[in-house]
Amino acid sequence: MMQRRAFMNFTASAATALAFHPLARAAEQAQKTPVLYPDPAVEVIDPRFTKYKVINAAVERLYTGTRWAEGPVWFGDGRYLLFSDIPNNRMLRWLEDTGEISVFRGPSNFSNGNYRDRQGRLLTCEHDSRRLTRTEYDGTVTVLMDGYQGKKLNAPNDLTVHSDGAIWFTDPGYGIMSNYEGHKAPFELPANVYRLDPKTREVTVVATDMDKPNGICFSPDEKLLYIVDTGVPKHPTDPHQIRVYDVVDGVRLKSGRMFVDMSPGNSDGIRCDVDGNVWSAAGWAGENYNGVHVFAPDGKIIGKIHLPESCANLCFGGAKKNRLFMATSQSLYSVYVGTEGAQVP
Repeated sequence: MMQRRAFMNFTASAATALAFHPLARAAEQAQKTPVLYPDPAVEVIDPRFTKYKVINAAVERLYTGTRWAEGPVWFGDGRYLLFSDIPNNRMLRWLEDTGEISVFRGPSNFSNGNYRDRQGRLLTCEHDSRRLTRTEYDGTVTVLMDGYQGKKLNAPNDLTVHSDGAIWFTDPGYGIMSNYEGHKAPFELPANVYRLDPKTREVTVVATDMDKPNGICFSPDEKLLYIVDTGVPKHPTDPHQIRVYDVVDGVRLKSGRMFVDMSPGNSDGIRCDVDGNVWSAAGWAGENYNGVHVFAPDGKIIGKIHLPESCANLCFGGAKKNRLFMATSQSLYSVYVGTEGAQVP
């Protein structure tokens, strides 16, 4: 009888724990199958990529259960990763020490891209509220920008931060094109790229030459700005571009040009490592394409990380910034690499 009572008490406690943590642990949901090293999912295309492949590290699936994962951002001071699950209107948090997944913010206003400012605060692009926000140290949310020249922003998508503290973000409007990732609404502004000085709140339009500006990142020396255009090409032979611009005086752009053509698929989120390589999400083109494509500063593809899903966005993290986190359609993946992310913090 005592054994039965003990079992019943244990079962009740377990049920309570599961009810309290409805997402449970990623390790319990994503059954891991050992991979023979070196992992064939990490492909060396150019010898320059060889040093970035860690031969005794494998691609790991940390969690599955999103509808469209986006906007990963690393918080080294808390040893956790935040990322958006746009259609489910929530932000999730993955803990490095336990592998546990929990809801960080819900509802999240259909948040998309996330980043940290130079003071370590969370910056978020929100689709549904059509605004750019900052989460303060005490958890309150400050609206940094929700309109331009008296008109509502479309639906901020992705962002990066310059060393001078200015926030550069894209506004393609995906969040107002359907009710799946926001809500339907008319466009009031073109699909612009903005620079916002959070101290003075001065706003400038820095790029207008793309159909759907999306992923965005600076080169390590901040002399270049890379921006993804995920707009539908007007002609079948038109490229799916990652564009690159020269940064002038840290405040404006010139000489916009194609960096790479991602055809037959497309890019989305992008990040640079400390060597100036561009790590690009890749998707919508099948088994041998989906994942991450890595480009040297000269625009040549040097490596791939193959994933079973389209990749939406990525970031570097971990204690040494040498762990690449990849947000895909329904899952979160990671792999250790032989370089570090250029982002600060």
